[in-house]
Parts: sequence; structure tokens; C-alpha cells
Amino acid sequence: MPAPEAVPAPPAQRSPWWRFALLVVILGAAAGSLLLWSPTAFLSGGLPAGVPGYWLAPVFVAVYALGTLAFMPRPALNAAAGLLLGIQQGVLLAVLGTTLGAAAAFGLGRALGRDALRPYLRGRMLTALDRRFTDQSFRSVLLLRLLPGLPFQAGNYGAAFSGTRFLPYLLATAVGVIPTTAVYVTAAASAREPGSAAFLFSAGAIGVLGLVTLVSLWRAAAARRRATA
Repeated sequence: MPAPEAVPAPPAQRSPWWRFALLVVILGAAAGSLLLWSPTAFLSGGLPAGVPGYWLAPVFVAVYALGTLAFMPRPALNAAAGLLLGIQQGVLLAVLGTTLGAAAAFGLGRALGRDALRPYLRGRMLTALDRRFTDQSFRSVLLLRLLPGLPFQAGNYGAAFSGTRFLPYLLATAVGVIPTTAVYVTAAASAREPGSAAFLFSAGAIGVLGLVTLVSLWRAAAARRRATA
């Protein structure tokens, strides 16, 4: 009697890790692309000669979003927005670019990485965080965006891997990034007048954000030490 043929694993059992590998490749390629181009230089330089001015806003938003996907720090992108566009238009388009980039990252993380990583969201702390982000998506993401020191991209993929709902995530991102965006855009836009009230206020706000970030990191490290003690 012939031996039974080996039955291949169902696609559903294999596909999550293939999708996760694809996510890693995409993100690695996006980060590696910074060796070939600079979003901040592109944004600061404006449109090439001969390109109609009405393309400025959509091109800026798209390049800003791609910059966030490539792990370019948002303060640098916001500074480019201030130098090129000024305060009002710079804040508006930077917030739009941030939101678009966050939506793209969420879509990639949810479609390609969540199924592979979600079984590993175990333990009391991770389970509680996942439940909070599932039940209170808007409030949780808003706090995430307002909290200084947390990398923007980490918040994107952390929300995507959890049970966060998309629409509250998007709205909370758009609202939550306004304060830090306004600070960095204003600082760059007013840098030519270092004695102006706008520059002094934004520079002071950046200092406060830095101090709050250090305190937050110190408290997080202390909490980890207490948990492991």
C-alpha cells in the first residue's frame, strides 16, 4: 500500500509570517531609500522650475507621508514645512502629511503584520493595553500622540497590531499631532528672526518637550526596574 502523500500546511497557517516578512522588506526598503534621497531637502527646495504652483500642496503632503514611512524624524519634516511654507500653511500641510503617513503605516501593519504578531500579545500588561486600545481607541491614540518622546512610527505600528479601530486612530492622530507640529513649524519659520516672540515661544516649548521626554523616559525606566525587582 503506497504511503500517504504529505499534506501541505493550509495557506492560512503559513501566510501570516509571509506577510510579516513582506512588511519587514517594505519597511527596510523605505528606510534604506533615505540613502538615495532626502525628504527634508526635497521639501525645503520646493517644486522644480516649470511645475505649476497648485501641485505644491499635494506633492508636499505625499512626500511628507513617504518620509514618515521611511522613519524620517517628524521634527525634521516639520522644520522643512516651516522653512518652505511658513507657519499657517506649514502646520496645515504637515498635519495632513502626518495623518496620511499614519494611515499608510496603519494599513501596512494591520494587513501584513497583525495576524503574525497578535498571538504574542500575552501577559497581563500587554493584554490590558490591547483591551484599552480596543475599547478606547480615540482616547488611547490621542494620549499616545500627545506624549513626548514616543517615536511616531512605533505608535503607528503598535496601534495597528492591537485592536485599535481605524477611524478613531486617524482622528486622534490628526488632533494629537497639532501641538508638536505647530511648535517645530513655528520655530523653523521664525528662525530668521531669533528675537521674535514666535521663535522664543517655540524654542521654549521645544525645551519643555525635551524635558518632559527625559522625565517620561526616566519614569519608564524606574517602572521597569521596579517590575523586575
